[in-house]
Amino acid sequence: MSTATVPTTGTATVWAIDPSHSSVEFSVRHMMISTSKGRFSGVTGTITLDPDNLENSHAEVTIDPSTIDTRDEKRDAHLRSGDFFDVEKFPTISFKSTRVVKDGDDYKVYGDLTILDVTKEVELKTEFHGQNKTPWGFDVIGFSASTKISRKDFGLTWNAALETGGFMVGDDIKINLEIEGNNAQG
Repeated sequence: MSTATVPTTGTATVWAIDPSHSSVEFSVRHMMISTSKGRFSGVTGTITLDPDNLENSHAEVTIDPSTIDTRDEKRDAHLRSGDFFDVEKFPTISFKSTRVVKDGDDYKVYGDLTILDVTKEVELKTEFHGQNKTPWGFDVIGFSASTKISRKDFGLTWNAALETGGFMVGDDIKINLEIEGNNAQG
């Protein structure tokens, strides 16, 4: 998939993703009977937003996989290891949008997601929540997005067979994003 720059009109603005007001969360089936959830706190990037035509917008996001938090330090250490994210060798997960398509009142943001050394196109079902101004005088924008990926498609293949059949970790990963961007300087 091409990562060519998305054309924008003269009204496009660049917004920095605010890590303290943004989240990337995931869930996966555990032991075939329950769901485990986690999040990454190290989220940075930019959104180039064309408010006159959101389809001309573009996003680039970087996630630090070492910031994974599943509320279980032992599990987090395993997820950081070579069995999963191998954070020593692959210190970032990245997403670069390639196109934005209007879908009713919402949008589908397509882009290249890279985990480990594997890049695949994903579709994010995205809702733009609008723009506001903080009491400190800078503008903010907000989005929600979600997608589902196969972890095996990205080389995340570790698993353990269960005595009663099936596997410890499911293949499908649901990803939910809450993103706030700002134009604060400094």
